[in-house]
Amino acid sequence: MTIWILFAVMTTAATAILLHPLSTGGRKAASAKADAGRVYRAQLFELDEDIASGRIAPGEYELARAETARRLFKAADDSRPAQSPQRAGRWLKHAIAAFLPLLSITLYVSLGSPDLPSRPLAARLAEPGQDLAILVKKMEDHLAGHPEDGRGWDVIAPVYLKMGRIDDAAKAYRKALRLDGTNVHRLEGLSETLMATSNGQVSGEAFDELMQILSLEPNNPRARFYIALSLEQAGKSDEARGAFEELAKQSPADAPWLPLVNEHIAKNGGRAVAAQVPPAAQSAAPGGPTAEDVAAAETMSSGDRQQMIRTMVESLDAKLSADPNNFDGWMRLIRSYAVLNDKDRAADALKRGLAAFPAPGEEGKQLLALAKELGIATDGSVATEGKSE
Repeated sequence: MTIWILFAVMTTAATAILLHPLSTGGRKAASAKADAGRVYRAQLFELDEDIASGRIAPGEYELARAETARRLFKAADDSRPAQSPQRAGRWLKHAIAAFLPLLSITLYVSLGSPDLPSRPLAARLAEPGQDLAILVKKMEDHLAGHPEDGRGWDVIAPVYLKMGRIDDAAKAYRKALRLDGTNVHRLEGLSETLMATSNGQVSGEAFDELMQILSLEPNNPRARFYIALSLEQAGKSDEARGAFEELAKQSPADAPWLPLVNEHIAKNGGRAVAAQVPPAAQSAAPGGPTAEDVAAAETMSSGDRQQMIRTMVESLDAKLSADPNNFDGWMRLIRSYAVLNDKDRAADALKRGLAAFPAPGEEGKQLLALAKELGIATDGSVATEGKSE
């Protein structure tokens, strides 16, 4: 409602500004009126040339042409014998007062998006299209006037990091932590930013932030991975291998970080560890690996293990096709295909999962969130969600 009130105020102000010259009396000399008419006609020709050459936008052209035409009409009216000047002036005022709002609405409907809902700043910063610099500038201007807005610093910090403005990102994360308090999200962002400043090395300050994360979430996989990495970087291979092995054993079987963890285990002289799958997870998602599968995987070569995983994933796929009413199964299938780096099948699984659990529902939203997290194209699925809502 506020935006429409703003539009109404702007339209009224513009109309008043344009009508003001019509309220001033006085007649000009005949030669001056003729000169004014020639000037306005020349301006109309110049506007036609500008729009033809693309120097001005269509909206600016229409508004400028309307104003120039108004002045030309006024000059022509003033040059005629004034039989009823008040009546003519009143007619022109009414015509412009009606024409300007209609022109504005027509341009907005044809060029704008009146049905598009507004999005919060955080969402626009996450998917800004081509106006990221504009949004960042607006946020910076806001924070310059409101430096104690912790939420603002929290929103702009990850954007700075994506833009490569590492120092600005670190400052923003620190201010967000100071103003809005400590949480895992901000600590993870600051620790990654600090590692970026040191070319991937886990510095002492980054290590302290990671330990704070573990004090809040003892099983946080990201913090545990980077702490194990810090041991590796310090040359403590045995300790690093033990930390990576412990992380692998406590990770879900379809955890996207598991292949990377196993790479570091091998780098530090160990053997790849198959993740332990709790019985509840096995029953919740048909086709998941059994305890015997996990034990067998520990003795396989890398190629054989990969083939076994693919076979289990295909088995899960077949069972979900026969019985699609299994939300956890679709979540596991999408993640499994992503781990296997088969994005096409992951996208197909997402599409079929959304057919069973539509996007407007809570399960559908979780499926779309998982796809976004894994970098799986949602395409029509997101469009469907937007229309449904």
